[in-house]
Amino acid sequence: MANRYLHIHLPTQSLHHLTDTGESCFSTSISSARNGAGEVRNSGCTPRGWLVIKAKVGANCAINSVFIGRRFTGEIYTPELAQLYPQRDWILSRILWLGGLEPNKNRYGQVDTLRRFIYIHGTPDDKPMGIADSCGCIRMRNHDIITLFDQVNVGTRVFVEAE
Repeated sequence: MANRYLHIHLPTQSLHHLTDTGESCFSTSISSARNGAGEVRNSGCTPRGWLVIKAKVGANCAINSVFIGRRFTGEIYTPELAQLYPQRDWILSRILWLGGLEPNKNRYGQVDTLRRFIYIHGTPDDKPMGIADSCGCIRMRNHDIITLFDQVNVGTRVFVEAE
């Protein structure tokens, strides 16, 4: 698995887990930032370029487990819970926390991906995939993020392509 990486293609709103020869191990639709691609803190954009998985959060949690600040809240997402907290940007099931690998592009200072708290994470099943609608993170279906979470390690490289 050392040479595998994730390729996120923003124009097609897709994620592919690839070998170093380009063979696909897993593919799925995603939802990236509604504000488009960009690296600046507080922009609400999805960062581009080479990133790395810095942390995995949520191993062994139930599907639809709710996270705030990378901590399990003890809640399991339901439509009724969503009605109680309509302002929440739901982070569910698993989190892959990303850090930038390219100094002054997506790492350090005002463009630091890790400090921007950019994740690949689960989202409610009624949220659309295949369209840009997140606040900067990469959203996935809960079953898909659990599958991907089990396939990757901390240190797995991620390439986010915007063209």
